[in-house]
Amino acid sequence: MEQKIKNMQHSPSVGLLPIDLERIRADFPILDQIIDGNQLVYLDNAATTQKPRVVINAIIEYYRKYNANIHRGLHYLAEKSTEMYEHTRIHVADFIGGVDPKEVIFTRGTTEAINLVAYTWGEENIKEGDEIVITEMEHHANLVPWIQLAKKKKAILKRIPITFCGHLDQSNINEIITSKTKLLALTHMSNVLGTINPVAELTALAKKHGAVVLADGAQAVPHLKVDVKSLGVDFYAFSSHKMLGPTGVGILYGKKELLEAMPPFNMGGEMIREVSFDHVTWAELPNKFEGGTPNIADVVAFDAALHYLEEIGMDNLRQHEMDLTKYAIEHLSAIPGLEIQGPREVEQRGGVISFTDNDLHPHDISTFLDSKGIAIRAGHHCAQPLMSILGKIATARASLYIYNNEADIDALVKALKGMRRYFGL
Repeated sequence: MEQKIKNMQHSPSVGLLPIDLERIRADFPILDQIIDGNQLVYLDNAATTQKPRVVINAIIEYYRKYNANIHRGLHYLAEKSTEMYEHTRIHVADFIGGVDPKEVIFTRGTTEAINLVAYTWGEENIKEGDEIVITEMEHHANLVPWIQLAKKKKAILKRIPITFCGHLDQSNINEIITSKTKLLALTHMSNVLGTINPVAELTALAKKHGAVVLADGAQAVPHLKVDVKSLGVDFYAFSSHKMLGPTGVGILYGKKELLEAMPPFNMGGEMIREVSFDHVTWAELPNKFEGGTPNIADVVAFDAALHYLEEIGMDNLRQHEMDLTKYAIEHLSAIPGLEIQGPREVEQRGGVISFTDNDLHPHDISTFLDSKGIAIRAGHHCAQPLMSILGKIATARASLYIYNNEADIDALVKALKGMRRYFGL
């Protein structure tokens, strides 16, 4: 980390940060950009986060000094690349609660990680009449694979509904998760509502019925201290690029006994132990699931992102986001015609704030904000069934991260008020 995080006592000022936010912001060169005469305000972190210099430099350094294919070569560069790649795996295993590094599989993203489970464990274990339970707030990545698998296997897809406030409705949970439940697949944190779901509680219930549990942690691991062992889940998927790391790197955690029993997903080099013209045996974990040349440079750079987050401290990050989310909700709620989706209690949600304007389409809101240098997301956020339940065709979404501050929220609120005046509302 180029700029050390400064240890500070909580002050009575708004925000109450034990970190030096200005120095953190200085680590992200993209935030210095001027767009159409406006200082960039980046509020699209649920889609992808920006990268600190240490991550950018790690990619450059890898290609300048160490670039080589991993695991196969005996020369210095190959051995060094392998060492760095595998070091990241060990770091990831520690970051999510100290699991066995062999239980950490690198993929291209959360989507591929979930599909890996669907096409391996799912194909082998879901049978006709089995029940797959999901929630009504799932991202398409944790929904479409199970829809397709249920159709193929003639299984039954059941869902946990949501309340008016954006929480999971567990009033009849014992009728949803039953002895017929084979798989529970749920998001840890909603990318639309911001809701933090009770994964450990629902996992414990599913386990009583012998079900396997997969959690989509794409929106959770970047923002919360996650211990997959405490959660009790069998599979947990997340992505590097949503937590300061490069794109093209996903992580699947899976319990060793399940991974060992599953067939491989991607056939090719490195995932085999022995091949003849009529017989193949698979390599041990984790290589069995990492066929072909992986995204070496970006996996190596992900290690720098993890170090950066650890130096800040995940508890500090979480507190910062709760403070900023509270500030944002209070000020956005004061704008006439604006409706915020999801829970209002910041302890029960992340820094994802989806909203609509009674008079304007979310795409128009996003376009207007872009003209002011403010980057948000507008659309169905890969959650069309949830949008249907909410009665919305789309929402505008502002999502926060460690480098955002109250000035960013002030700029958003000012622009939204100016937008309504511009359109005569």
